[in-house]
Amino acid sequence: MVKRLFDIILVLLAAPIALPLGIAVAVLVRVTMGGPVLFSQARPGLRGEPFMLVKFRTMSASRDEQGKLLPDRVRLTQTGRLLRNTSLDELPELWNVLKGDMSLVGPRPLLMDYLPRYDAEQARRHEVLPGVTGWAQVNGRNALSWEDRFAFDVWYVDNRTLWLDIVILARTVWLVLSGKGITAPGHATMPPFEGKERRGGR
Repeated sequence: MVKRLFDIILVLLAAPIALPLGIAVAVLVRVTMGGPVLFSQARPGLRGEPFMLVKFRTMSASRDEQGKLLPDRVRLTQTGRLLRNTSLDELPELWNVLKGDMSLVGPRPLLMDYLPRYDAEQARRHEVLPGVTGWAQVNGRNALSWEDRFAFDVWYVDNRTLWLDIVILARTVWLVLSGKGITAPGHATMPPFEGKERRGGR
């Protein structure tokens, strides 16, 4: 309950800045990329239950001759790259925080497709609400391997405190300003998580 109250108070305090900034970003996306402005997708939340995550759109809907979507790194637009580099694409997730789908701090919500690919230890990341930022994000972000990322997520589950959340939020501000760890080499963000079985048990 304390963590929930902490989240709500911080989001409300940030609203006078976040709302005008969000409107400006929405206009930028609309002018440079057209509609829709927002991107929504089902993501696993607490205990793996799905919720609709909302972000600003950063990619085009370009497809190949067979009608298949092109790779993310090809569809990522210049505006989208700017938004990701500054993490402004994440602003609408503050609405998810107010709704109670997410917390400001917790393991990042990944794809529903990944749920059956986790081992028992990795799946523990869903014992808490997903976050806008998290322990993995301030320890390497998308430059981490999947194994390291999940290890950081589970460490947070076992060691979470309000003070740790404050530390993570402060470090997140620094990382956003520095632009470190935004992408893995050759990818818009990270390569897909395939799970141990799909990688031959490695």
